Amino acid sequence: MIAQDTYRLANGVLIPKLGLGTWMIPNDSAAQAVVDAVALGYRHIDTAQAYENEAGVGDGVRAAGVARDELFVTSKLAAEVKDYAGAVQAIDGSLDAMGLDTLDLMLIHSPQPWRQFGQPDRYLEGNREAWRALEDAYKAGKLRAIGVSNFLQGDLENLFAGCTVKPMVNQVLAHISNTPTDLIEYSRSHGVLVQAYSPIAHGELLKNTAVARMAERYGVSVPQLGIRYTLQLGLLPLPKTANPAHMASNAAVDFEISAEDMHTLLTIDRIEDYGEASMFPVYRG
Repeated sequence: MIAQDTYRLANGVLIPKLGLGTWMIPNDSAAQAVVDAVALGYRHIDTAQAYENEAGVGDGVRAAGVARDELFVTSKLAAEVKDYAGAVQAIDGSLDAMGLDTLDLMLIHSPQPWRQFGQPDRYLEGNREAWRALEDAYKAGKLRAIGVSNFLQGDLENLFAGCTVKPMVNQVLAHISNTPTDLIEYSRSHGVLVQAYSPIAHGELLKNTAVARMAERYGVSVPQLGIRYTLQLGLLPLPKTANPAHMASNAAVDFEISAEDMHTLLTIDRIEDYGEASMFPVYRG
């Protein structure tokens, strides 16, 4: 199944092609979500310090009934951490909170603190310091892979200019109607795998009648079409759900979107309004 197929990161580490996103899943529900996902075949779980559910995810990893090395667990450094010492402490804090000796992947969650997201200051020096802490944790064996999230080309160039280990992943908002093709191609040209969070546009794709008609033609749901779209672009989708039925459906994407339909989906009118989710920085830009 697609949840157990893999991409190979630049350092050779294998990462499952489909992950379970856990944003907005409460800590006391996160363990059960992980257990349910693993029972359905998922092997990739994505969390973050900002989600405040790392402890629950760690509990789920231990309760899932499979060996730790069969699971790929990602967390993210809080966006506000932009100094070396703070990043070192935060990385160890994630490991302690999750009760794990290693994380398979850790990302800088954003190039800017959330309250400054989209502002002119890109925190170039702070990101280099946070990255140096991730590099050191990687070299020490605490992290099997390291990367970034929400980084634009200039943010990546800032790290490339001084890093000793290049980012292996860039996790960005990418879905039908909003696909940052230039950033994806730039990342890929530097050996960086692009992950797609919100592959269903935080539910907004469900309101798009053209997408719904295409999904019906393929005999699939809108979420399945959205997830398959990102996979055919070579991205790694991270649909978020705590519902086992939705988890199963999200992983049942063994179909092919035609080249013509992929072009249609790539060029469809951009979603500008994410409804209630527009309060979050990543959706309002």
